[in-house]
Amino acid sequence: MAVNTAAGRAVPGVVPGHADVIFFGGPIVTVADTPVNAGSPEAVVVKAGRIVFVGDRSRALADWRGADTQLRDLRGRALLPGFIDAHGHLTGTGFQASVANLLAEPDGNVTTIASLRDALAEFAVSEVGRRSEWIIGFGYDDSMLAETRHPTRDELDLVSTDRPVLAIHQSFHLGAVNSRGLELLGYGAGTPNPAGGVIRRQDAAPQYGTPDGVLEENAFNPAAARAIAGMHADDQAQFLPRGLRRAASFGFTTVQEGAATLDQLAAMRKAATEFPAGLPIDLVVYVKADEAVQDPDRLQEAQEYSAGLRAAGIKMFLDGSPQGRTAWLTRPYLTPPPGTGADYAGYPVITDDVAERQVRAGFERGWQVLAHVNGDAAIDQFIAAIRNATAALGPADRRTVAIHSQTARADQLDAFAELGIIPSFFSMHTYYWGDWYRSTVLGEERAENISPARWALDRQLLYTSHHDAPVALPNSIAILASQVTRATRSNHTLGAHQCVSALDAVKAITINAAHQYFERDTKGSIEVGKLADLVILDRNPLTVPAETIRDLVVEETIKAGTTVYDSHRDGNAPD
Repeated sequence: MAVNTAAGRAVPGVVPGHADVIFFGGPIVTVADTPVNAGSPEAVVVKAGRIVFVGDRSRALADWRGADTQLRDLRGRALLPGFIDAHGHLTGTGFQASVANLLAEPDGNVTTIASLRDALAEFAVSEVGRRSEWIIGFGYDDSMLAETRHPTRDELDLVSTDRPVLAIHQSFHLGAVNSRGLELLGYGAGTPNPAGGVIRRQDAAPQYGTPDGVLEENAFNPAAARAIAGMHADDQAQFLPRGLRRAASFGFTTVQEGAATLDQLAAMRKAATEFPAGLPIDLVVYVKADEAVQDPDRLQEAQEYSAGLRAAGIKMFLDGSPQGRTAWLTRPYLTPPPGTGADYAGYPVITDDVAERQVRAGFERGWQVLAHVNGDAAIDQFIAAIRNATAALGPADRRTVAIHSQTARADQLDAFAELGIIPSFFSMHTYYWGDWYRSTVLGEERAENISPARWALDRQLLYTSHHDAPVALPNSIAILASQVTRATRSNHTLGAHQCVSALDAVKAITINAAHQYFERDTKGSIEVGKLADLVILDRNPLTVPAETIRDLVVEETIKAGTTVYDSHRDGNAPD
């Protein structure tokens, strides 16, 4: 027996009565393609972690209320599907919460190089900092510092000359180290730039001058790896649980680890089994492509979760960051960074043949392929690699993802539609760096079309939107607001023609993201039979004024019927 009336629907095979929870008394945003009935549903019923009924309140109470059923009056608050992280770095989120906060407002208070040094010095004597080999801070933004530049080795030497110091740029593609850090890395006068990276210099010596402390891309990556490895094992072990708690506090019920090493994947698998009932929210892991291709059997890709975790595929890196001016463009930067010429347009991280080899390896093994592509030249490289691999292996529903796609051109979105590539936009760039892009990085025309969500919708592409934490906080509400308003820090609307509706914004972090993960049958909307992955907001994002979306509050996060975050119990952003 199963309820199936005009007043609502229930999952086949589930007998009505004695539900676990009945939600009612507030707007229910299902994002379902087909509404239950002509109006909005009044109630949602949950039993054994699944949604078993969506429809009229009277029918829900009559058919599903039992002696132990919890009645949840929303009291005007909004019930939505749980948010799905289309791209982020979960353990990086935990790392961000563990080291010095170098972010600018509204997420921190570092506005000068002096305040950056103060934050690092404070971390150095903290409990975590004293156990760490390196003094580490994350999140400074040279565009937001009063000096509008990166800190130098000499300035970081004022924090310490005995211990290595690393200040990580908010993009996580650059950073600055002190003299001791450069020494440990083996970077000195005469050290050549590594492939796909730059060691910035104090002088223009013919053969590689003295490093000034600022490192880009593949020159920076070893510094980050050494610094994180130098943290105490107990503190590293907190990255995963801290990341999970912080993500849940923003309404996420499925999250991503977007660039793990094979060793990190193994450690996460082990850690997941040590949680009493597996991870509290689902975690999807993508391994760095270069490692996975070299040792493919360790990936163990799966569609099913084990203890709340599954490995889904690989993550490629084709270029850097626009805000750091390391993204690979087809046209030069408006203002090139120091030490470069007027024709500087960034640079690739890997060669064309490596890109094609990684894509083809993923396709051959059935791995989902994600690629970091910010600049349009990098996007061209990715499209060419996919086109060639598809020609060789044949078309298939692979749902390859172009992560960030910041400067995607209209013709590239046409290619996405042709090849089945999903664009996942880092929409919050419009807020954090929109003014910087207009004035310094890209200029008005290109800046107005970053994260071109409207172009994607015009081509009927199911785009997603992400936070890329720890580059930004895993702030679901900021993701929504940035798509609808495209407001910059100065409250300039950056490309009004690329704004989307609040419903489209919600879909980008719910049903579209579930589609990206091949999980649309079980997640992403409030429909019978799906997991009871839900989030309660203080107001309905579809009906509040657009400019107030950013003020919405996540009040509760529910994973498979179990509350994993409650703002009244856990606070606003638990660490």
